[in-house]
This record gives sequence, C-alpha cells and structure tokens, in this order.
Amino acid sequence: MSYNPRMTGEQLRNFHQAQPFRPFIIHLADGRSIEVRHPEMLAYAFPARSFAVWTRDSYSVIDLLLVTELRQRNGVGRSRRRAAS
Repeated sequence: MSYNPRMTGEQLRNFHQAQPFRPFIIHLADGRSIEVRHPEMLAYAFPARSFAVWTRDSYSVIDLLLVTELRQRNGVGRSRRRAAS
C-alpha cells in the first residue's frame, strides 16, 4: 500500500459536506490559513483541482495541491498533513 501525500478533493468534500457542518481551517503550503465558517463560503467543481473560498470582502481561488492540512476549528475531527519532501 502506498501513501499519497496530496490532499484530495474527497477529503475537502468530506469536511465541507459534514452534517452537521463544523467550521474548519484550510492550511496552505505558503503558511496561510483560511477559516471556513459556513458551507456557503466554499465552492468547487470536482474533478477540477481548484476551489474558491470567500472571506468578508474578497475571495481566493486555491489549487488543491497547495493544501497541506484540513483541521476542525475546535481541534476535534479528522486532519491530514502533507508528508515532508
């Protein structure tokens, strides 16, 4: 069995579509973190590699390959870190 260090669309979708929704944080390779407080703040169309996250007054389009970790805001739940290269 091989280990795939890349974040997958399915992992992001699992956090986004959790019932009930729980806010989560997207950690990026450049050190930034973006909090998703509501499911309407995130949009994607898989199998595309990018997704959009809206904040108060702007939005970011992010390549899924730049995501290093997804973490539930309260520290509970599943998370996944990218392996160091």
